[in-house]
Amino acid sequence: MRPIHVLSKILMVLVLPAIAGSVYAQGFKFSQPDDADRAESEARQAKIADQLSTPCKAALKDRKIMVLIGERRSNGFIVAQQQNYGPHFQAINTRLRALGLKTYTSEEIRRQIAQAEIDAYFRNDPDAALNASKKHGASFILRGLISSQASMNPIIPVNQVVVDMDFTLTGADGRVISDTHANSGSYAGADVQHMALTLVNEQADEVVAKLYSDYCSNAGLAGGKKPQPK
Repeated sequence: MRPIHVLSKILMVLVLPAIAGSVYAQGFKFSQPDDADRAESEARQAKIADQLSTPCKAALKDRKIMVLIGERRSNGFIVAQQQNYGPHFQAINTRLRALGLKTYTSEEIRRQIAQAEIDAYFRNDPDAALNASKKHGASFILRGLISSQASMNPIIPVNQVVVDMDFTLTGADGRVISDTHANSGSYAGADVQHMALTLVNEQADEVVAKLYSDYCSNAGLAGGKKPQPK
């Protein structure tokens, strides 16, 4: 056997146990990342299931909820033309309906509610919002405000997008019943708008679960006692 091969074998015998000892001392497992992701996903699903199991009175499920979606632009201006946010509206509205809640369709909203009235909701104009909700028979208003920020990643030359969502559920009297926030980010490729919608859909289950739990727990208090903090 040539000397170099002998030396290599000696080094392997000496070095490999040291590496293995260091690895095991740190508790390293190749499955750790998958285990962490799995645990996080299971905890998320358990939380969603717990919130969706909140008892909800049949009378509440018969009351109409108006869902309005707006977008906060980078200059701070809010755009709320409902026809521009059909997919975002559906991401939330279809989940609410699947839970047995009654909501207006996007067509009903556009047909029955003037743009000026919709704008009032997003300006936080309480008098205009109250008058509009009474006029159109909505018991509750769910206002979703979505903002997305696209930029070039500073390290690698790809687009990235961050999406923030704020949803506030109020009674017709303006009392806040639920207020929830979610955000997510991802590399976006060339189609930034499509990725923004993907991120909205990814967060929609958690957002709707929180809204549903708060609605079933607190909506009966709208116009009466102030909801107790959860």
